[in-house]
Amino acid sequence: MKLTNAAQMREMDSYVIEDLNVPGAFLMANAAEHVAAAALERLPLGGSVAVFCGVGNNGGDGIGAAAYLLDKGVLVRLFIIGDTEKLSNDSLEMAHRFNQAGGIFEPFSLSSDIEQYVSTCNVIIDAIFGIGIHSDLFGDAQTAVNIINNSSAACVISADIPSGVNADTGAIMGSAVWADITVTFSMAKPGHFIEPGCVHCGELRVCDIGIPHDIIEGAIAPVFAVTSNEICLPRRRPDTHKGNFGRCLIAAGSVGYTGAPALAARAASRMGAGLVYLGVPEPIYNVMAIKLDEEMPFPLPANSIGHLAANAAGALIGRAAESDVLLLGPGLGVSPDITELVLSTIRLVKTPIVLDADGLNAISNNIDILQQAAGPLILTPHPGEYLRLGGELSSGDRLRSAREFAHKHGCILVLKGHRTITAMPDGTAYINTTGGPSMAKGGSGDVLAGMIASLIGQKFPLREAVTTAVYIHGLAGDMCAVEFGEYSVTASDIITMLPKAVTSLFPKKDLR
Repeated sequence: MKLTNAAQMREMDSYVIEDLNVPGAFLMANAAEHVAAAALERLPLGGSVAVFCGVGNNGGDGIGAAAYLLDKGVLVRLFIIGDTEKLSNDSLEMAHRFNQAGGIFEPFSLSSDIEQYVSTCNVIIDAIFGIGIHSDLFGDAQTAVNIINNSSAACVISADIPSGVNADTGAIMGSAVWADITVTFSMAKPGHFIEPGCVHCGELRVCDIGIPHDIIEGAIAPVFAVTSNEICLPRRRPDTHKGNFGRCLIAAGSVGYTGAPALAARAASRMGAGLVYLGVPEPIYNVMAIKLDEEMPFPLPANSIGHLAANAAGALIGRAAESDVLLLGPGLGVSPDITELVLSTIRLVKTPIVLDADGLNAISNNIDILQQAAGPLILTPHPGEYLRLGGELSSGDRLRSAREFAHKHGCILVLKGHRTITAMPDGTAYINTTGGPSMAKGGSGDVLAGMIASLIGQKFPLREAVTTAVYIHGLAGDMCAVEFGEYSVTASDIITMLPKAVTSLFPKKDLR
């Protein structure tokens, strides 16, 4: 799903109104009707509605919705926050309709019984601020948000985006409305999908308000939300063999860390890799040989503490030349030998490398190695690892930070977390929409790394391989949460659930 930021949305609106001569009041009335329709869905017979409106165009959407509901015979009270003399011409048109329907504007600061009325309402409409907010809430707006959030019984519907959520970053501007339904217009925005704003949105509905479809389709937007509509795994041709589905090479594990390499290897197999080879330090080779049946472990030279030795790089680089992908990192440990091995491998291996866990730690003090890579690099850090790599998260804008990092270092970055962001070197980014708290378990990242390597090994284009693996990983986790409950899901469960997740994405007809 293509996403647009606040500035692009305003430009699109202006173009349609000023160049295509589509009346702004027409667009606003359509937006208002969608908001009102959502309210009617949740209203019992004889129910009541509270509408909180600012004086910007978002407020106009709320005023129009209130007018529409009054016309339907619904009991509505509208509370205005701000100076009504600042209402735009389109909002004034909605105000006229509201007055014609018998409505009365109530200045928020003068309405002493707001909290009592709101406590009796079935629906609350939030139209205080739209997508243009750039500073923290304060004053009456802050008070109104608190009143809305304290209304435990009512269904809260936000127009465009919950007030207080930054549409571009998902950041919370001091505080924000917790919506049950968010009705957004024409196109969704990054803030609908990026944490923490995404959890404030509830059910997201993207509604057509009359902007021509060719304008929306032609919008240049480098940010996408990855939903089920964007993911499709083709069925395999019957005349194939294991060699057609990739040779996946993994270098992982150390003494005391045998789970990570096993999980990554098993995930690669379950995700469809034809052949999975696992290089491990010689002291744990027997353990891995017992753990794994389908995958093929082999021993590599180890140092005195059970890590891969630096001189293991030669054998690893030789095998990588005969492989379709190399996954480097899960459970390797941290030592000078590992650092030397990882750096030399990045410099010399032309095969795509997925760098995870301790593979990332090995380059944290050698970040310039990314510019020396012989082949494509896919980095999969969690936030802590990302900070060690020099990533910046203090601004609260994960999306911009990920895009800048990927562009600067010429790599694919998978910034893990709730709503994982995959950023490409060309500046495009993909926000994942699957996964949840059940996956917050050790080993989950190892599973993801194996899945990414598997699809790359199967010759999926890198962009498609990474975003598809991230989506399916989260989907399998969601299915596990339903099956086992949020507390009881393990990384092994995610692997076990992959067949069900994959099968759900098969096309109805063969694509090849």
